[in-house]
Amino acid sequence: MSETSTGPVVAAAATAATTGNWRRAGIAGAAIGVIAAGAAAGVALERLTVGRGMRKKARLALDASGPYGSLRGLPGKAIADDGTELYYEADEVDPDAGAPRRRRLFGRKAPAPVTVVFSHGYCLSQDSWHFQRAALRGLVRTVYWDQRSHGRSARGAAQSGEDAVPVAIDQLGRDLKAVIDAAAPEGPLVLVGHSMGGMTVMALADHFPELVRERVSGVAFIGTSAGKLGEVNYGLPVAGVNAVRRVLPGVLKALGSQAELVERGRRATADLFAGLIKRYSFSSRDVDPAVARFAERMIEGTPIDVVAEFYPAFVEHDKAEALEIFREVPVLVLAGDKDLVTPSSHSEGIADLLPDSELVIVPDGGHLVMLEHPEVVTDRLADLLARVGAVPAPANVGPYGSTAQPGG
Repeated sequence: MSETSTGPVVAAAATAATTGNWRRAGIAGAAIGVIAAGAAAGVALERLTVGRGMRKKARLALDASGPYGSLRGLPGKAIADDGTELYYEADEVDPDAGAPRRRRLFGRKAPAPVTVVFSHGYCLSQDSWHFQRAALRGLVRTVYWDQRSHGRSARGAAQSGEDAVPVAIDQLGRDLKAVIDAAAPEGPLVLVGHSMGGMTVMALADHFPELVRERVSGVAFIGTSAGKLGEVNYGLPVAGVNAVRRVLPGVLKALGSQAELVERGRRATADLFAGLIKRYSFSSRDVDPAVARFAERMIEGTPIDVVAEFYPAFVEHDKAEALEIFREVPVLVLAGDKDLVTPSSHSEGIADLLPDSELVIVPDGGHLVMLEHPEVVTDRLADLLARVGAVPAPANVGPYGSTAQPGG
């Protein structure tokens, strides 16, 4: 599907949502869900010419061969302020993995270890950190959590029932506070956020500045934004993006109200959905197909009504002032240079507001840069952790190379 075809797809979505044509709703819902979410993975466009049965077998083969998302830790639950159950997992330090030894004075309690808390993006789950988790496990205490209505966390309580309210980034910041209280109630913290996860970290700072000042020793913002997301064009021409902005909120609301119908359509148009996801997730042409399929599965697992109820929060998001709170700690700002969802210019804007931060723009990197170029992301995270004393400087975090294969 070309960039210029998005306008007609939006119009088709509006019609499909009102006429009940589930196949057309599926095509439109897939396209709009990807544009809104910016999430990602997929297969090359030429696969659309291959028989459906063969494509299904290929997807099953990739699912079976890819170990991605298989890493698990000690499970736990945090309760958000509205009663939503938030699922997290913790990976503890392996005493034999080379973690720095801490001196302990006689009769005093050993200091709490540094905990690195990872917050994932829109339409993803904690498993999107697979490569970083594999590289860091045992070296430093880590916590991975699923945002409300994503992954293994419960559907947002405030987004259910007759008194349902839209999701707000501020709510996600309070959710992160609940996870920290449950999973890391004491000790230094390093906060890592991708896309919506980075916005969640900013909201935490906005609402709980004392927590940041007292406990946060480092921060990493990956492929995220401090605001003005309503101006992003998603790689579309001006006419196309203007059409999307005019009708997208209403279309998403209509699609969200017919979730079962749209999900049937998404399943029936899986190949189109995969191609669109790949377009908005990766820049490299030759990303490992198993990684692309892994990302696709995460996106497929996000119901259209969840896509719909989160989308307005991004247009309203503005946390530039909250970044001031991070001026006193080491900060990593990283983005792919071809990110169509949260363009690298937004990361540059964050770095401008935090002049002492490290800014890394990854060549040939898309929105899911931590899956596409895991070696770069892991290397820079390891350097940040070494700077704050969470891991020893010579720690071996593992040889996890790029999934963009050369010579394709």
